Amino acid sequence: MSSSLHSRLVDAVGKPIVSGATPAGTVMLAEDIEREQGVSRSVVREAVRVLASMGLVESIKRVGIRVRPQSAWNAFDPTLIRWRIAGTGKGSQLRSLTELRASVEPMAAELAAKHCPAAMSDELMRVAAQMRTVGRAGDLEHFLELDIEFHRLVLHGSGNEMFAKLDEVIAAVLSGRTDLGLMPTHPHETALQWHVDVADAIQGGHPDLARQSMELIMRRTIAEVESAWTDTPRVFFA
Repeated sequence: MSSSLHSRLVDAVGKPIVSGATPAGTVMLAEDIEREQGVSRSVVREAVRVLASMGLVESIKRVGIRVRPQSAWNAFDPTLIRWRIAGTGKGSQLRSLTELRASVEPMAAELAAKHCPAAMSDELMRVAAQMRTVGRAGDLEHFLELDIEFHRLVLHGSGNEMFAKLDEVIAAVLSGRTDLGLMPTHPHETALQWHVDVADAIQGGHPDLARQSMELIMRRTIAEVESAWTDTPRVFFA
C-alpha cells in the first residue's frame, strides 16, 4: 500500500469532517469512497481505521461509516490538531492548546528542576543557548525545530509520563503558530532569555524559578497569539 495514497485519503475524508463540510451523522459507504477517490478497498479500510482512532468516524455493520460529533473526537491527536489549526477551527484550537500549555508547562518545568537527569538538563541548556543565537539571526525554521525540542525536553524531564505524551501536541501548536504568521520574525530578546532562565533553573535544581520563568514564557505566548481567537465562541459538551 502506498503511504502517500493512504495519507491522501485520510486527508480527503478527514479534513471535511473537521471543517464541518461533512457534518456529524453523515453516513458514507466504503464503495462510494473507493470510487470517488480512485483507491482500493484495502486503502479505504486502513484510512477508516485511522479516522476511527481519531474518533471522527465509526463503522456500523450493514449501515456504513458514520461521522461522529465533535464531542467524540480525540482532541489530543496531532493530525486532527494540525487540520483544525489550518482550517476554520484555528481560533478555538489555538486557544485550547495555549491554555493547556499555560496550565501544564510551568508545572513540568518545576518537576524537571527536581527530577530531570543531568544529561537531559545539559541538553536543555544547550538547546536554549542555541535558540537565542538562531532567534537573533531570524531563522524561524531552525528556531521552530529548537523550540519544539526545548519544550519536549522540559515535558520529558518532568518524569511525568502523561506530560511527556503531550510533546507531539505541543509540537503541533508551535508549528501551527509559525505557519499562521503569529511568530515575530525575530523572537523577543526577553523571551529568549526566559528560555535560558528555565534551562538554567532546571539544571541548577531551582523549582520555583523554573516554574516562574516558564509562566513568563506562557504569558508572552498568550499575548502574541490571542488575536487568533478574539470573539471565537467556546465549545461546551453536555
